[in-house]
Order: sequence, then structure tokens, then C-alpha cells
Amino acid sequence: MTEPVSRTATSADGTRIAFDRSGSGPAVVLVHGAFTDRRHPTLYGVAAALAPWFTVFNYDRRGRGASGDTPPYAVHREIEDLAAVIEAAGGSAMVFGGSSGAALALEATARDPAISKLAVWEPPYHVDESAPCLPDDFAAQLEALVGQGRRAEVVERFMVEAAEVPVEAVTAMRAEPSWPELEAVAHTLAYEAAVMGPGNALPAGLLGAINRPTLVLNGERSPAWMTSAGRAVAKSVPGALHRVLEGQTHNVSAQALAPELLEFFVAA
Repeated sequence: MTEPVSRTATSADGTRIAFDRSGSGPAVVLVHGAFTDRRHPTLYGVAAALAPWFTVFNYDRRGRGASGDTPPYAVHREIEDLAAVIEAAGGSAMVFGGSSGAALALEATARDPAISKLAVWEPPYHVDESAPCLPDDFAAQLEALVGQGRRAEVVERFMVEAAEVPVEAVTAMRAEPSWPELEAVAHTLAYEAAVMGPGNALPAGLLGAINRPTLVLNGERSPAWMTSAGRAVAKSVPGALHRVLEGQTHNVSAQALAPELLEFFVAA
């Protein structure tokens, strides 16, 4: 693959959204989940794998990487950010979203006819009792901690309470060189919680309004509650497909993900 070309789009509120464009062909936009930006190896690898067939737009969500961040935050502004990238892609695009980015992509697809196809990886809705139990005001709690400068606590709470990372593992991570990078995006974790909504509840009515071809993917080795969520999403979106990728955890590899996306996006 030739080196991606970096560009920016301007969202409806004036925020500059940075993206990398690579390849040629129909447009595909990649929507990241928590902590990651367009440099992250998974979706960077997906972009490289899809570039021979598609023009891939891999963007930094607001508050991350080279993108701006105009307060106050609102989920509809992130939907507008995605719309701005799609406009830069020519006005129509297929979209892939991962984890909480999948929830954002689902909500955008229900509202924006410019999205022609949608594929999602493990949107973390809570649909059974084995899922984590989060307070309904989780987003507000994280935002308050950010405002108090307690960014490390935000990262810890999100990892332990939302991502089910053991406390001991998070404590060990604090000694790693990458920890400051996690703290740097701590404010965006409140954004992720806002995208997911109170209690990460499945928005069945919203999903039922999606009338575009949709693929929902899960990992065979992911927590059972995530597979339950994937099945619930596929059941809620009319005509959606659901597949489970052998051997994959929530931290899916680009090598496993890209062939599924290629098959789905090239299908008539």
C-alpha cells in the first residue's frame, strides 16, 4: 500500500477532524472505539488490507490524535463528525465501527442515509445479567473527574468497570511508558460512555430504524455478554447478518477482521 494521505474535514460545529485516506475505489470509513486513534495498529492494518479495493478513510474521533475538540460534547456532534468525513469521501460511504465506535456507527446509520452499508465489531451493549453493571450517570461521573484533573482515575474506572480489566492489571499498566498516552485521552472516555447511553442499554427502537445492509461480528473468545449483545443487535436491525470469528477476543486482529469486511463490502 502507498502511504496514506492525511487530510482534514470540518464538522458542522467547526471542529477539524483529521483523517488518513488510502487506496482507491468505493469509500469505506473506519470508526474507532475507546482509547484508539488512526495510528492504532488494528484499524491501520484493516485500512491497509482494504486499500486495494476501496478508498479507506481512517479518522481521529474528536478529542484524539490530530482532531479538534469543541466543547460542550454531545453525541450528535460525533455523528456530524462522521458525516463530515463521509462528505469528504464523496457524500456516500460504507462504514465500519468497532466496540463503542460500533455504537456510534449504528446511531449514525439510523440517522444518515449517506451510509450505504454498515459493519460493526462487538458493540458493548448490556443485554444480560453477565454484563458489567454501570451507573446510569457513568458519563457524567467521568466528566466530573476529568474536570477535577483526576485523569488517571478516569482511565482506571473505565478500564475496570466498563472494560472488565482486572485491578491488578491496571495497577501494573500505570508503571508502563504508555500510561501517559492513556491519561491524555481520558476526557474522551466520558464521550464513549455518552455514546453508549445510560447503563449501555440496547437502543432497540433506534436499531430497528436501520434499513441498510448490516453485518455484526463477534469473537469466539470474547466474553459471553458481548456475544449476547451482538446477537441482540443483529436481531434488532432488520435483515442484519451475524458472524462469530474463530479464536478472536474483543481485541480482534486486523488479519481476522479484514477478510470479513472485504467479503461484506464487495457483496452486491
